[in-house]
Amino acid sequence: MMEKSGYLQQTRCRAIDGEGIEHEVVELHVLGERYAIRKAELLRAVSGKVYVQIEELTRNWDYYLGPTRGLAHVSVSGKALNIDLFEAGTFTLSLATLRAVMYGKERMAVIVKIPESPAVRIRRVVEGQQKISAAV
Repeated sequence: MMEKSGYLQQTRCRAIDGEGIEHEVVELHVLGERYAIRKAELLRAVSGKVYVQIEELTRNWDYYLGPTRGLAHVSVSGKALNIDLFEAGTFTLSLATLRAVMYGKERMAVIVKIPESPAVRIRRVVEGQQKISAAV
């Protein structure tokens, strides 16, 4: 079961990076934290299969981009944007809803947490390995 963890919205916000260059960004609010993806980079990610940075977003008179906090990329199926936040987990949102937000048809897109699956152990039989049968 996936649970709602936040939202993405386009606020026409502009944020300044570490080099003093201003970028239009899309805001992500996940588990009470604010992040940003540069809009130009997000458009590249949606049109191609590239990873983009998710950066910390802070406000002190202006908006500022901070350190990289995760990566985002289009899913293998091409139907979702997967978000990997380094310290918070893996999240996803529908590409159809993301496009609706980008083109002004929707105000926000819901972000849901992908449940962590237990590690699956695959045991391979090595050539020459003996099998032991047991009767219970």
